Amino acid sequence: MKLILLGAPGAGKGTQAEVICKALNIPAISTGNIIREALAQGTEMGLKAKSFMDAGQLVPDDVVIGIIKERLAKDDCANGFILDGFPRTIPQAEALDAMGVIIDRVIDIEVPDEKIAARMSGRRVCKDCGSSYHLEYKAPKAEGICDACDGELIQRKDDAPETVLDRLAVYHKQTEPLKDFYSKKGILRIVEGQEEIADTSALTLKALED
Repeated sequence: MKLILLGAPGAGKGTQAEVICKALNIPAISTGNIIREALAQGTEMGLKAKSFMDAGQLVPDDVVIGIIKERLAKDDCANGFILDGFPRTIPQAEALDAMGVIIDRVIDIEVPDEKIAARMSGRRVCKDCGSSYHLEYKAPKAEGICDACDGELIQRKDDAPETVLDRLAVYHKQTEPLKDFYSKKGILRIVEGQEEIADTSALTLKALED
């Protein structure tokens, strides 16, 4: 089965990708990860991406699409895959179609913006050992102190409320139109994110069957 996972930053796509991977025994392909792999392996497209990144520029669509194409050609994708983080825009989705990639199902994990903002802004990480916490769901024993090493807990810049809201605004403008794009193809399924991850996972797996 060839799948695409949609969802705003903080909606829990990565976790659901892992659940589907285990259930269907297919690889999850994250755009960020495969760009890093292409860079490490020194592929033709990886080297092109490096030239833009070294110049402090965004990697253009045609290079990202080339890297995706290289990855989908590998043997472990023969029985299907999950694309997580691609496509992000209508032109990228159209380019995927032009490659001849037939997508069976698009799963959109939906979580209200206010819940995402609360979830992400509550995250803290230890600046010494990297252990992660959440002020509501996984609070440290002592406020601001890591349980593991007594290091200081900090809020990452990506998790600051203003950054989260900016990222959500970009998602709604650039990526959310993909819902309509794939709905017209009849392959979109919407999963309402639940408080418990296991409940969301159950709905995600059910959406693969419908």
